[in-house]
Amino acid sequence: MRGRLPLIGAGVSAALLAPLAWWAARPEAGSGPRPVPTDLRERDPHATPAARRVYALLADLENRARRGRPSRTVIGQHVELHNERYNPSYGDYRGTKQPGYYYKKVQDITGRLPGFVELDLGPGYRRSGWAVGAARSYNRAWPACRPYWGYTEDAVDLAVGVWAGLPRAADGSYRPSGTHTECVTGTEVSLPHNGGGPAGLVGFSFHQPYPGSPVKGFAQTLHRNSPGAKDSGWFGRVATEGTTEHQALLHDLGFLADHLGYLADCGVPVLLRPYHEMNAAPGHGFWWAGQDPAAYHRLWRLTYDFLVNRRGLHNLIFVWSPNSWDGGYGRTPGKYYPGGDYVDVVGVDAYSDTPARPLGKGAWTEVWYRGLEEYDRPRVVAESFHVPLGAAQPRTLSRTPWVMWTVWGQSLTYDNVSAPRAKNTVADVRQTYRSPEVITGGHRIQATDLK
Repeated sequence: MRGRLPLIGAGVSAALLAPLAWWAARPEAGSGPRPVPTDLRERDPHATPAARRVYALLADLENRARRGRPSRTVIGQHVELHNERYNPSYGDYRGTKQPGYYYKKVQDITGRLPGFVELDLGPGYRRSGWAVGAARSYNRAWPACRPYWGYTEDAVDLAVGVWAGLPRAADGSYRPSGTHTECVTGTEVSLPHNGGGPAGLVGFSFHQPYPGSPVKGFAQTLHRNSPGAKDSGWFGRVATEGTTEHQALLHDLGFLADHLGYLADCGVPVLLRPYHEMNAAPGHGFWWAGQDPAAYHRLWRLTYDFLVNRRGLHNLIFVWSPNSWDGGYGRTPGKYYPGGDYVDVVGVDAYSDTPARPLGKGAWTEVWYRGLEEYDRPRVVAESFHVPLGAAQPRTLSRTPWVMWTVWGQSLTYDNVSAPRAKNTVADVRQTYRSPEVITGGHRIQATDLK
C-alpha cells in the first residue's frame, strides 16, 4: 500500500513546482546583499529531489528580493487541528469543526487556497501519553484508537492531500478520498477537497510538551508548568546525552519522526519548525525559551541529528523562527541561532505590532525583515495574526517582500466565539489573496499566474 504513493507524490510535486522555476530566476552576482544558497544539498547532501525543489523556490524568491527585482510571497495558513476537532469555542462559530476548517475557510472567502499549510503534531489535547487515532503503518509503536488523538492522523493525511491533492486517485494509497469514520466516536471525518491535484507546500510545527510530561497538552508546553520552573539544571540535562531527561526527549522525537517518516515515504517535503519563540524573556513562553543559548544550540542540533542522521529523514527543510523582538517579551535572537549547518529558512513570529500600530518608523514588520537579512537564508513570517495586505497596510509586500507569510489558525477571522474580535476583515483577506504579489495554492499555481 505504501509503495505506490511515493511515485505519484514525486510526479505531482514536479507538476506543482516546475511552472515556478522559470519565473523565480536566480539573481546575478554583484551588488546588493549576499545571495542565499540555492541548493539544499549544501546542508543535507542526501536531501530528496522534492525538498530540493521547494527550497530552491524559496531561495530564488529571496534572491530576487535581494536584487531589488519584483518578487512574490507564498501566502500560508496555519491549521490547529486539535482545536478544530475538539474545542467548540474555537473559531468563528460555536461547535467542533471538520479538520482543515481554516484551510477551507480561505477558499470560502476568496475562491483560492493557501499556497502553504502548516500543521502541528503537538501539543495533544490534555490526554495522557502520546497516541494516535487508529493503527497506521507509520505509528504502530503508539497506542491506537484513543480519544482526542485522531487529529494527528488527520494532520498527516491532510499534509499528503495538500501536497498531492484531494481526492487522490484510487491507487491503493491510504484514504484516497480523505474521508473516514473515527474509531472512537463514530464521527464522520472529511478533509477538505482541493481539486484533486497539487495544492500547495506543507509544513509542521511541534508544540512539544516538556519531555517526560505524563499529560500532553498546551499547558505542558509552557515553561511555568515544566520541571525547569523549579529546577534550573533541568533544561541542560534534557540537552545532554545519556541523561534520563534526554531519553524522554528522544521518546518525544520518536513520535515526531514516525509521522514525518510516513510523509517522507509519500514523497512529501516538509518545512519543519521546531523550538520556535526561543528568545522569550527567561521564565516566560515555552519550556525551551529563555534558556542558556549553548544548551538551546545543543537541543536543536541533537534534534537535527536524531531526525536526519539517525532516522534518515531527508525530506525536511528546517525553519528557525524567533518571536518578534521588541525589548519586551521578545529579546534579540541572534545568540540562539543554531547555525547555517542546521537551518535552511529563518523567520519571525510577528506579534509585537499590528497593521494599525506598526512598531518603529519603517514599513510594518520591516524591523524584523531587515534584522533577519544577516542570516543569509530565505526570510518568512512564520506566524502572524494578520494577513499582510489590507486597508491599513496596502504596501507591506512591496516594501518587505517576505518569501512566505503564514496566518495563525482562527485569527483569519476571529479570536474565538467568546471574544469575537476580527483580526482581519473579509475585504483584507480578499485583498491579500487576490493580489498579484501573492502566490496562492491549488490549480491556480500556473505559469500564467506568475508573470
